[in-house]
Amino acid sequence: MLSCALRSAGGLIRNQARAFHRAAPVCSDQLFVHRDTPDNNPNTPFEFTQENLKRAKEIIANYPKGHQAAAVIPVLDLAQRQYGWLPIAAMNKVAEMLDMSKMRVYEVATFYTMFNRNPVGKYHIQICTTTPCMLRDSDSILDAIKRKTGITTVGGTSQDGLFTLTEVECLGACVNAPMVQVNDNYYEDLSVSDMEEIIDDLKANRTPKAGPRSGRFAAEPHGGLTSLSTPPTGPGFGVRDDL
Repeated sequence: MLSCALRSAGGLIRNQARAFHRAAPVCSDQLFVHRDTPDNNPNTPFEFTQENLKRAKEIIANYPKGHQAAAVIPVLDLAQRQYGWLPIAAMNKVAEMLDMSKMRVYEVATFYTMFNRNPVGKYHIQICTTTPCMLRDSDSILDAIKRKTGITTVGGTSQDGLFTLTEVECLGACVNAPMVQVNDNYYEDLSVSDMEEIIDDLKANRTPKAGPRSGRFAAEPHGGLTSLSTPPTGPGFGVRDDL
């Protein structure tokens, strides 16, 4: 009787377990596995320029002998800035310079989204659509980017090769939402007209001023400062005269 009850309870538990489910994992839009192409394969020539080679050696020299692998991120970044993106030949060159396994370099390059393993346009527009930016209507900014660049789908590049559009998670400027990152610059507190103006400037080979477009200096309240609003008092303020 007891064994029957246990079997019945076991079946109930199993049936209850089947009722639970989880959402499908949200995966990156980039393929982590490398596929050789005519423009991206181990035989594609890559060498650092003399200037960048000198810079790479200076970066590596910051780390103790035997620990030069710690320089992998800045040296990969240097390779990407030189080439415009990060082909596998550049990763192999970095592995050779740092005396690292190629696979270890691939692991870094595929983990960090700052590394572009496929060609991108001259201006890489990364738009944040996480909750704070979404609540501040980042969708309208995304639509404006598509309309002004002619890019039809996120992840695409404009026909003239100037712009690549990527949708990203939080870029850490939530108080200045909505915002985008273009190459190394943040553009914040955006309206549709701001975004259109930025793209027009980039098309004209002008560099738009980075930062908030609302008149704020950084992330202070829209209504003005609520603290540190007067000049500092200077040394000794409030200290007893006999001390």
